Amino acid sequence: MKKSVLLLGLVAAMATGFTVTSCSSDDDFGNSVSQTGVLTMNFTGEGIATYKTLDISIKEINTGAITEFNIQNTNAHSIELPFGSYNITVNGIVVSTDSEQINVGATAVTDIKVNATNITIPLLAKRFGNDFIIEEVFFTGVRTPDNKNYNSSRYFKITNNTDKVLDAANLIIGQSNFLTTSNDNPTPYNVNDYFPVKGVMVLESSSPKLVQPGDFIVIADNAINHSQNTSTAYNLQNADWEFPSTNPALGQVDNPSVPNATVIYTQMAFNMFFLHNRGFESYVLARFPAGENTGTFLQNQKYDYTYVNSAGNVTARSAYKIPNSWIVDGVNNSIPTDFVQTLTSASIDAGWTSVGSMNNDATRYGKSVRRKVIGKTSEGRNVYKDTNNSTLDFVKDSQPSLKTGISH
Repeated sequence: MKKSVLLLGLVAAMATGFTVTSCSSDDDFGNSVSQTGVLTMNFTGEGIATYKTLDISIKEINTGAITEFNIQNTNAHSIELPFGSYNITVNGIVVSTDSEQINVGATAVTDIKVNATNITIPLLAKRFGNDFIIEEVFFTGVRTPDNKNYNSSRYFKITNNTDKVLDAANLIIGQSNFLTTSNDNPTPYNVNDYFPVKGVMVLESSSPKLVQPGDFIVIADNAINHSQNTSTAYNLQNADWEFPSTNPALGQVDNPSVPNATVIYTQMAFNMFFLHNRGFESYVLARFPAGENTGTFLQNQKYDYTYVNSAGNVTARSAYKIPNSWIVDGVNNSIPTDFVQTLTSASIDAGWTSVGSMNNDATRYGKSVRRKVIGKTSEGRNVYKDTNNSTLDFVKDSQPSLKTGISH
């Protein structure tokens, strides 16, 4: 969730850690001692006069244990934690040197293995309300009455959450190259500069696609009435764009009255843009800035990286990346039992949302992630929460809003 980015501060320092057991001649054999260390967090940011309030969430990756607390009017805090590997999420409010109140966010990782660990965390400023938001992603799909997967009825719902008319023509939808449930430590990788992608879809249009305040567009995986194929699926024939696919195994029928989005890059065969049905991915919404287009993207935004594979060998890979300055919104998805990392800068999305509580959760089908409604406009349109933190902004395990069809 992002509108523009202001980088504040330094790079976070990191450590590594483990848990030990110990015993002595005076101990009962096998008794374990859980060692702890003191973590000191220093929050930084250029041009910050006051660190008004910071909400901090610290999750131990292996156990899932979460520690949450709030600090006020300070940019440093120490806390005692068991040895382990930790994800840190920060959201809060600071006051700049010119007296402007700014919403900020940050993420960091550290391992605690010694008595004292220090980490410096740069805070990123957030800006809201200038463009479209991702209101809903239906990525799970549905199961048929005979309990088989039905794979062609997923969708993005993109909403104008501003008070002005917006043009949806040529918006970009990016699908993360990496997963939120694992981390191969790719090099180079700078989440504060770009978003690596394995799929990029453009809502191409030669004429404006104007969307009124509070209204939305739908990009459907096959814009047909899916309920004619199975009673558990939805009628998406009135979508604004549809995913293209030439995969004969899916048997998709093109709707000639709905334009195909253009997949300008994908790592899948048959020109496919296919959503992970367990929600291990992140998605961003972006725009080409002046002077940029599909051609310049493919020419200039290639992303070459390496990582160490499970055999200990260095593997080289290539993908593409979307600069953060192009991104207008984003959402991270994961599951509570397997979450490892967010894939966006904290200024875009400092949290994550989910469907299901564990890997391969059978209850996830027919559910989506949807933004929280915080009010109504004078015209009766929904106003959606947008704090650039999906943990706060989205309702997990939601009933899809298009379950009964597309109605504006």
